[in-house]
Amino acid sequence: MEYNTLTLPNGLRIIHLPSASPVVYCGYCIAAGTRDEGPGQEGMAHFCEHTTFKGTARRRSWHIINCLESVGGDLNAFTTKEDTVYHAAILRDHFPRAVDLLTDIVFHSRYPQQEVEKEIEVICDEIESYNDSPAELIYDEFDSRLFAGHPLGHNILGRAERLRTFTPADALAFTARLYRPDNAVFFAYGDIDFRRAARLLQKATADFPPAAPRGPRPSGPMPAYTPGETTADRATHQAHVMIGTRAYSAHDDRRMALYLLNNMLGGPGMNARLNIALRERNGLVYTVDSSMVSYSDTGSWCIYFGCDTHDVQRCRRLVRRELDRMMQKPLTPTQLAAAKKQIKGQIAVACDSRESFALDFAKGYLHYGREKDPAELFAMIDAITPAAIQQVAQELFAPDRLTTLIYGKP
Repeated sequence: MEYNTLTLPNGLRIIHLPSASPVVYCGYCIAAGTRDEGPGQEGMAHFCEHTTFKGTARRRSWHIINCLESVGGDLNAFTTKEDTVYHAAILRDHFPRAVDLLTDIVFHSRYPQQEVEKEIEVICDEIESYNDSPAELIYDEFDSRLFAGHPLGHNILGRAERLRTFTPADALAFTARLYRPDNAVFFAYGDIDFRRAARLLQKATADFPPAAPRGPRPSGPMPAYTPGETTADRATHQAHVMIGTRAYSAHDDRRMALYLLNNMLGGPGMNARLNIALRERNGLVYTVDSSMVSYSDTGSWCIYFGCDTHDVQRCRRLVRRELDRMMQKPLTPTQLAAAKKQIKGQIAVACDSRESFALDFAKGYLHYGREKDPAELFAMIDAITPAAIQQVAQELFAPDRLTTLIYGKP
C-alpha cells in the first residue's frame, strides 16, 4: 500500500491512502484517552469528546451539526482508553469543508456553559442506558479489577455524580494539554490530491507554533496485578461471567501468538473452540467469546459468556478444559495452518470496510508511527509456531493468573 505521509512544522502528522472511491474518510486521531485522566477526572476524555461539538469562535452547535450533513456527509467521534477520534465521511468535492470543520472543533472549541450543562445530562442518560446492559457493563468493571489503581481501569463514560462537577474550564484545561497538533494525526482515505490536502491542513493549523521534539507518552508505573474472584449480585436473570488477565503490549512480539490463539478460542468464527464447547455441543450459552487489547505498555485478554445461573460452574469447567488443552497440547501443523488461513481471511474481509480500515491505520500511525500493511501482518502470522502459541497459553492461562468476575449468584 502506497501511503503518503508528512509532518507539518507544528508537529501534526498527516497520513493519506489513495483510493478510487469518491467518498473520503478523514479525521483527527488524538492521543488523549481515559488513561490521560488525572485523579478526579474520571470520564473527562469522553466528556470532552461530547462537548467539543458544542461551539467554537466561528460556529454554534447547530452550525457544526449542519455543516457536513447538509451535503450528505457524516460527522462522528469516539473515545477509547488511549485516544479520541473525530472523523467524517464526505464526498471528495467537500473535503476542504471537512478539514475546516474538523480543525475548528478539535482545536478551537469553547465549551459554552449552557451547552455543557445540557450535554452532561445526555452523557448521564448514556451512562444509565449502559448500566441497563450487564453484558457491556461487566467489561468495564472487569478492567477496573485488572488495572486497579491506574487510569486504564477507569470507566470511559465516568460516573454521573462526577460528571455534574465538570465545567467548561475543566474541558479547556484538558484539551489545552492534549489537543495539540504534535499530539495528533490527520488521516484521509480517498481520491484526493495529497499536496492539496497538506496545504489545507497547514493553513488550517497555521496558528500553532513549531513543535518541540516529541518524546514518549508520559506513563506512570503500572500497579501490581493481583488475580482474584468476585461475585456481584446485579439482580439479572442471566449470569454474566468474565475470566481473564493482563496480557501483552503492542510492542511485545508475543502479542501475535496471542492474537492467533485468541481467535481460535473465542474469535468471531462459529468454529471457535469455546463456541463449540459451550454452545454447539452443550447448548449452555447464547454468547461466548474472547478478546484481547494491546495498549502502549500493557494489555488485556478475557473470555465472556452469559448463561443460566445454575450453569455457571459447568461452563467454567468447560472453559478450563479448553484452556488446559492449549497449555498442554501443542497444535499440529494442520491445525496451525487452518487457524492461520482463517484469521487471514477475516483480516482481508475486515479491510474491505473502508471506514474501519481508515480508523485502524490512523490509530496505528498515531501510536506506533507505522503505516498499516496487511501483507506485513500476514507475514507475522505466518511466522507463528506451535511452540510460541503453547508458551503464551502457559504464561497467561494458569488458574492462579486469572481474574474472574461473575454477575449473578451461581
